[in-house]
Amino acid sequence: MLSESKSTDLLKDYYHDWVIVYKEGAIRDVTLSKYHMCEKWIENLAPDLRLCDVTRKAYQNIINEYAKEHERQTVMDFHHQLKGAILDAVDEGLIPHDPTRKVIIKGKTPVDKKQKYLNQFQLQTLLQSLKLEETINWDWFILLVAKTGMRFSEALAITPKDFDFAHQTVSINKTWNYKDGGGFAATKNRSSVRKIQIDWQLVMQFATLVKDLPVDKPIFVTKDKVYNSTVNDILERYCKKLDIPIISVHGLRHTHASILLFAGVSIASVARRLGHASMTTTQKTYLHIIQELENQDIDLVMRSLSNLT
Repeated sequence: MLSESKSTDLLKDYYHDWVIVYKEGAIRDVTLSKYHMCEKWIENLAPDLRLCDVTRKAYQNIINEYAKEHERQTVMDFHHQLKGAILDAVDEGLIPHDPTRKVIIKGKTPVDKKQKYLNQFQLQTLLQSLKLEETINWDWFILLVAKTGMRFSEALAITPKDFDFAHQTVSINKTWNYKDGGGFAATKNRSSVRKIQIDWQLVMQFATLVKDLPVDKPIFVTKDKVYNSTVNDILERYCKKLDIPIISVHGLRHTHASILLFAGVSIASVARRLGHASMTTTQKTYLHIIQELENQDIDLVMRSLSNLT
């Protein structure tokens, strides 16, 4: 059992204990690793800072130092992880006032990122080039992700019984723990548990493909160790050969969402299909597309009004 904290304890020690008590066993391992990384940065940036000395200025200095090496969004995530522990320390009376209030989030200028998604023509070109054999291969995996927008770990965990061919749906209720030795694991969040409607063509293809496979075994996992780099390499070779932007498996998820948004599907429906915890996540991720659609809406509004006499 951990000892009671005191206001003279070091911030790094309090944060370490706080992660053990409130985060371990409560969040996914991938999220927990982010809190552990935050702890390393606290040790680096404020090794001797005591809780009683965590003022607004001291906290802002930590954020400023972290921002020298990271982009603004990463700084925001760091602030969010550290703030949780700080506010608990305030509630416990270990820090007299909330030092995170009115914090200024800074950060390095984001580097230009590669295109994350394909347009409809480019996706069609890719899908038509896939080698869809009579037995399971990674090309089938690429097709499934492109047509459903699943996350990589979700698609790996799909078993034959997850398909409801009569109602044209596939259920997402688990993931495959490919980063840590395999095995089924929980979904990213509650909203990630969902049913995705699939088109009749995909129904016919997968009904034939999985009919003789074990109903409760993941159809794409043939050995314990699976790497997303394997599928990414296959995708990259296709993209280079077809002279289209090189994207990753996660880029297929972005492609799926982008095509739906451009087709006029509501943000709410796209968010549910992707398993986002809230529409805010969808709006932030696809802000550039939403802004482009808003510009098209303005043109449509102006044309409609100009016809009124």
